[in-house]
Parts: sequence; C-alpha cells; structure tokens
Amino acid sequence: MAKEIILTGDRPTGALHLGHYVGSLRKRVAMQDTGKYDTFVMIADLQALTDNADNPEKIRQNILEVMLDYLAVGLTPDKTTFLVQSHIPALYELPMYYSNLVTMSRLERNPTIKNEIKMRDFERSIPVGFMTYPISQAADITAFKAKYVPVGEDQLPMLEQAREIVNSFNRIYKCDILVEPEAVLPDNASCNRLVGIDGNTKMSKSLGNCIYLKDDEKTLKQKIMSMFTDPTHINVSDPGHTEGNPVFIYLEAFSTDEDFANFMPEYKNLAEMKEHYERGGLGDMKCKKLLNNVMQQFLAPIRARREEYEKDKGELLNILRKGTERAIEVSNQTVSEVRNAIGINYFNDKSFLERFVK
Repeated sequence: MAKEIILTGDRPTGALHLGHYVGSLRKRVAMQDTGKYDTFVMIADLQALTDNADNPEKIRQNILEVMLDYLAVGLTPDKTTFLVQSHIPALYELPMYYSNLVTMSRLERNPTIKNEIKMRDFERSIPVGFMTYPISQAADITAFKAKYVPVGEDQLPMLEQAREIVNSFNRIYKCDILVEPEAVLPDNASCNRLVGIDGNTKMSKSLGNCIYLKDDEKTLKQKIMSMFTDPTHINVSDPGHTEGNPVFIYLEAFSTDEDFANFMPEYKNLAEMKEHYERGGLGDMKCKKLLNNVMQQFLAPIRARREEYEKDKGELLNILRKGTERAIEVSNQTVSEVRNAIGINYFNDKSFLERFVK
C-alpha cells in the first residue's frame, strides 16, 4: 500500500530558529520516524527570491545552512527526500495553470500575505512574485500530491487557498488528480506561533528577535537573559503576568517535569512555578536561569550533530542533488496528468492526433 505524502519546506534566507522548530520541524521529524509517510522537504529558494531578487547571494549562502539545520534536528536522507525548489520544472509550470483559477481580489484577502506585506512595508510596491506566493505554494504541495503539510498557525490561510485551487481544478476539469492537503499543527498550543525574544508576536529573522538552532552557549544565554518579560513585574514581590510573557511561553513549549526535577526542584512542574510568579515572590532572573538551563540542554545535541555534518559540505550537496532528482521524477508525473486533464498534452493525445494525422 502506498504511503501518504508529506510536503513541507523553508525559505533559505538564514539559519532556522526555534519558531521553525516548534512550528513544523519537530512534527516533521516525528512523522518521518513513524515510517508511515513519504516525506518531501523543500528548500524554497524561488519563494525566497520574491522579496530578495536584488540579493540572490543571500539565498546562495543559506542553502546549506538550512540543510544543516534539517539534519541537525533529526531529518535523515534515508527517510526524507530533500529538494531544491528552483530545480523542479513542475514548480514553474503548475503555477501558470493555477493562476487562471485565482482572482487578484482573493490573493489580496489572504491574511498571511496581508501580514507579510505590512511587516515588510511594501505598501503598493509589491513584487508580483510575492503576491502570487499562495499559488506557488499550492503548486509545491500538489506537485507531489501531498496529503499532509506540517505548518505553523500563520500558514493556515495559505493551506486554505491551496485547497480552493485543488477543488477548482478538479471540478473544472472533471477529475480527481490533485489531492486536497491538510495542515498538521503543533500539538502544544504555545508552539503555534512562538513569540520573539522581544515580545513581538512573531519570531522572525527580519525582525532580529530569534533564537537560532545553531546559537552557541554564550549567544543563547545572552538572548535569554535579555528576553522581554512582564513590564509590570518591577519588584520580585510584585504579582506577575505569565500570559503573553515570552519566558513562560518558551517554558510551555520546551520544558518538562523532569527539567524541574533537575534544575528547579522546589517546583514539581510549570503550573506550580506560574502560580508563584503570578502571586508574587518569584523574580524574572530566576525564571530566565531555568529557561537557559532547559534550552542549553535541548540545543546541545542539535549543535553537536550540526557541527558533525558541517565537516563534509560536499555530502550535503549530494543529498540535495539525489533528492531533487527524485522530486523531478515524481512531480513530472503529476504535470503529465494535469496536462491530460486540461487537454493540452497535444503530442501524446491519441484522440487529438487522429483528427489531423491519417
């Protein structure tokens, strides 16, 4: 029986951070390791060009950075197909077909696009490639007939638009070629959209508020100790707020009861610590020290694996090359089926050829 397909990926605009990890990387690794899925992980360099066309070197420099992060968190080439988006011909062709099924007004209503436009301060100087990002993403997903897409909560509008495109195509061309994708969200609600260390609602490379998977011990500690907390919690004795407090959001996302036994045994779990902070008497520095211990322990093996893989970058390129070759074969089959459904596979269409060739 054929395995169900997973498709996911990241833009190579920098090393990956904790937001990427809790948003989808952790789920990707868990699903990969079940052995139940055929997993494709894409380095989305075409999508990165939509707002970095004037600086392609930034993307070139980060292709292997992203690949290193994939391997460091536990994705492996024996279980996952890694591919480079720009080298897959199907991902140029399918967006052309899909663009005829989507209106400009629908693209403009996409909440993810609206938020990104605001964050990047594009105003009306919006690159066309950026505006059609949802169409490109639908092509990425459907080219491999992916059923599941591990994403963060902010990507749900993109998945909804991909489903609309799938349904429109299958209805118009009276077929069931394209697969309607489903989002796979983090299990922990705190992970749906991990806040930045500055308290901003989104951890983002462009905002400079990230903790990167490759951060060394010193850098990680500096970032945690400078982390935004509760501005009303001025004195240790003051009651504090844990809701919306980045330190506690990170502890929700990463800490376990075992961490409390190891690093802060005066509390059985995070709930007890929260209760103390909220009534007053627990200082921010003590909370940050706990978080630093938790995160250092979590990132240590990831750093170690990353350093090991970094010793042979030629092998990283080989992994990407082999995966991309397989991805081309799989996606070309989908394109052939799409052309047949539309009726434009002229030179391989026997009924069409019979009209002209005797």
